Amino acid sequence: MRELVYYVAVSLDGFIAGPDGETDAFPVEGDHMRTLLDEFPETLPVHVAETLGIPLAAGRFDTVIMGRNTLAPALEIGVPSPYPHLRQVVATHRPHGLSAELDVTDEPLRTVRELKTEPGADLWLCGGGQLAGSLLPEIDRLILKRNPVTFGSGLPLFGGSAYTPRSFDLGRARAFDSGVVIEEYAAAR
Repeated sequence: MRELVYYVAVSLDGFIAGPDGETDAFPVEGDHMRTLLDEFPETLPVHVAETLGIPLAAGRFDTVIMGRNTLAPALEIGVPSPYPHLRQVVATHRPHGLSAELDVTDEPLRTVRELKTEPGADLWLCGGGQLAGSLLPEIDRLILKRNPVTFGSGLPLFGGSAYTPRSFDLGRARAFDSGVVIEEYAAAR
């Protein structure tokens, strides 16, 4: 069965973005980048992959799930379909004006449960934090790109989720000279 993998950058203090969605404090240069590009090239938005000359194709993931606010930066720069090489699912109650290339759901938990039963590669939960909080019962793996910065406030890794403890087992952690640590966890069974 397909797994839901929350693959996301996070600050040392547990934020995936600043209060207004800022992510520019996360380092985009350093020795960790080669690993990310080699292992997760399909997670690059089309405009970034084209700039870097990286071919787009599904790999570990063939579906991306994101909230409307996660999609917003792409829309703001005129990219209506940031991951055309993947099936794109947007969780929103405001579907107006979205590309026909995007699947829209206002019931993300039900949608993820259905997607997990279909054949295919893993599902990438791209963000945001509120969506991750609502999907926490279905998250099978966490791949956290823990960055050596603090935000002080912002969008929490699992924003808006009710207090529901969930255990994860550390699979591996890889530290880089850049200060980034890639932590991989599997949901405890």
